[in-house]
Amino acid sequence: MRKVEQISPEARAQPASSVLSRQLLLSLYLPALALSLGTGIATPVIPLFAKSFGVDFGAASLVVILTGFGSLAATLPAGYLMDRIGRRPILLAGPLLTALSAFLIASAHTFPELLVYRFIGGAAAQMWQQSRVTIITDTGAARSRGRQITWMMAMQRVGNLVSPAIGGFLAAGFGLRAPFLVYGALSLLAFVPTYLLVKESTPRRLDRRAADEGAISEWRTVINALRTRQISCYMAAQFLANIARGQAAGSGVVLLYAAYAYDIGPSTLGLLSASNSAIGLPIGFTSGYLMDRFGRKVTIVPGFAGIFVSTLITAATAAFHAPFALFVPAFLLMNGCQSVTGGNLQVLASDLAPAQARGRFFAISRLMSAGGAAFSPVAFSAASSLGYGASFGVRALAALAVSLIIGFGVGETVGRDAQESAPAATRGDALLAKTSASSVADAASPR
Repeated sequence: MRKVEQISPEARAQPASSVLSRQLLLSLYLPALALSLGTGIATPVIPLFAKSFGVDFGAASLVVILTGFGSLAATLPAGYLMDRIGRRPILLAGPLLTALSAFLIASAHTFPELLVYRFIGGAAAQMWQQSRVTIITDTGAARSRGRQITWMMAMQRVGNLVSPAIGGFLAAGFGLRAPFLVYGALSLLAFVPTYLLVKESTPRRLDRRAADEGAISEWRTVINALRTRQISCYMAAQFLANIARGQAAGSGVVLLYAAYAYDIGPSTLGLLSASNSAIGLPIGFTSGYLMDRFGRKVTIVPGFAGIFVSTLITAATAAFHAPFALFVPAFLLMNGCQSVTGGNLQVLASDLAPAQARGRFFAISRLMSAGGAAFSPVAFSAASSLGYGASFGVRALAALAVSLIIGFGVGETVGRDAQESAPAATRGDALLAKTSASSVADAASPR
């Protein structure tokens, strides 16, 4: 029997997902803002907090690496659970675990404790973002998903506009632990509108036998879809993209490098991160509009080409031991180019994801993304043995590879040359349709 699915009654009851609807303002953009405020407040303090335990740069980089590994570890379980028990429980767990991680970091007294709590924080952030993008894909139309996803990312930049400076001044005035207490409180604040307003959007199967068949075949059909050229190229690009960008624009290991290379304090790190957010904010909003209007590749290909060039410039400042005054504009240029690409590969994934197994598809997509993010600081730290110029060079080459892979290996999914759908992603559904029949037949046939 063929699998039959429908959108859950709760999802149908949700207001239409117009880009600036009251529902989205309160349930998507406001929580994203609150979480980004907390993240931004903690960002300039993390390098100095790690440094306060008396460890060298290689060991201190573990605070970034372990966050990436926490995110990596959460991808597959979160994706599986989203298809089995629903999107909403995973979405609600994200801010709660983020708050727990932040409060535990504030109480850490040894460096290994700090690493464990950063791992938990990475897993929590992955759960929230992965489930939120899946809900947008369930409910958003093709011509609005670009703005919804990239504007969610842009709201994170709104939070980062002032919060790093606040975090730096909090650390300077009240100690390095104070920003993490504020981070935890803001994470709990993000939980409230999410709990009150977000409804379940998981498609519900109408037939019990279809549900049994689906449980057997969903992983298989998604894996078969992954064998196609377009999606395999996309997954490779997703992995390389986060090697190029690191864990987050304007934060992570690059700020750690600045703290060690130039011996700057929390206030300067906070202002540097805030300046980056101010530059990236209008770029992020514009990028979402362009993707919905002209297609996804219009920002992805030139965006990563820009990261390639700007990262090479940053590599030159490191290789030639340029003063801090020259590092700053190179850093801002690099992160401005990253802002062009913020969220756009997730938008592309929303077009490619098969409707009947979105949780699993996003699990693999986010596994590639988190894998790249986790590997990026490892590669950066390892290459630093040859000089920091080599570290930035690795990122530059990864960005160039992404631009070429998307440009030549992945077709456009929205625009004049692409078939559209709302809210389902037709290219992903088409791939699923090609593989589903054979997969279910294989599962049901006698051995």
